[in-house]
Amino acid sequence: MLPVLQFTDKGIYCPAGDFYIDPWQPVPRAVITHAHSDHARWGSRHYLCHLESVPLLRLRLGADISVQGVAYGETIYYNGVHVSLHPAGHIIGSAQVQVRQGNEVWVVSGDYKLENDGLSGQFEPLPCQVFITESTFGLPIYNWQPQAIIFANIRKWIYENLQAGKSSVLLAYSLGKAQRLLYHLRELDVPLLAHGAIDVPHQVLLAQGYPLPPVQRITPDTPKAALKNSVIIAPPSAAGSPWMRRFNPYALGICSGWMQVRGSMRRRNADAGFALSDHADWQGLLQAVKATGAEKVFTTHGFSSAFARYLQENGIAAAAVKTEFGSEDEEAPPEGDTAAQAAAAADNGTTRNEPPANENAAE
Repeated sequence: MLPVLQFTDKGIYCPAGDFYIDPWQPVPRAVITHAHSDHARWGSRHYLCHLESVPLLRLRLGADISVQGVAYGETIYYNGVHVSLHPAGHIIGSAQVQVRQGNEVWVVSGDYKLENDGLSGQFEPLPCQVFITESTFGLPIYNWQPQAIIFANIRKWIYENLQAGKSSVLLAYSLGKAQRLLYHLRELDVPLLAHGAIDVPHQVLLAQGYPLPPVQRITPDTPKAALKNSVIIAPPSAAGSPWMRRFNPYALGICSGWMQVRGSMRRRNADAGFALSDHADWQGLLQAVKATGAEKVFTTHGFSSAFARYLQENGIAAAAVKTEFGSEDEEAPPEGDTAAQAAAAADNGTTRNEPPANENAAE
């Protein structure tokens, strides 16, 4: 009997249901965990996602795509296979995919975090026999502070910059992290401005009724006076670009899980670093795995080999698999960050494989 899910050169495939989960090549039927482009790619004939991801998929893949949105917990049947989506807590509309065939249940996590950010919902642990989990930050060094503390530090930093006559530029990925920042900074008595790459999805989400603050989009015509004593949210790609010069004098802050690594802020020429991530930290990954009760765990993108080895050493059958996830948002080792890149290089021994026939087989 074939396993419920297989790892193929197109993505995670369900043979009985004839669908793929987050495929990285065009397929007839794609089930999508969330709207980041490493998980939601153009070219498939039909997409299934959570209702809140539909406008984001249309924004990123085209308004004319064939897409069906379902609520959390709603079951769809593909050739007798039960498929349902459940909260992942990663970004708005993010979901885990539960696949049930007969009495066997597999869960594909997509990307996830356990702390509720106020916008993306609360991660829901799903009992299963097999759990396919991300491991972006699958090393013990990565343990996040509660977000209340992180945002208190960000607000304190912003007010210190104001007192010094500087604007505050915060780098955050345009879909997910940027909205999370703006949501938690919405009560500041400081003008909020945004790069165009952030304003586009922000306007889509505002139109959907999310409790986000209005922002002023920065254009070539934005007056210099409007940029002073303000908070500017920009994508990581803006760092070091000529676009940044207009904000002088300003202080630069980076919001990324990689800021947990000592020296990352200095190597990226930032004035402040905040370890704010939309991914689970080490303890979150362990907690999620334990909550599933899974007999077998497959680890994907990030420190997958290290995380799989740790699970094996603690009595859980686990194997690392190579995928094409993890290439879009800023939660990848940044260019020039030699410490993070060295750690990633030490963990690059993953290989694409299919789940072994023996569920107790190790990597």
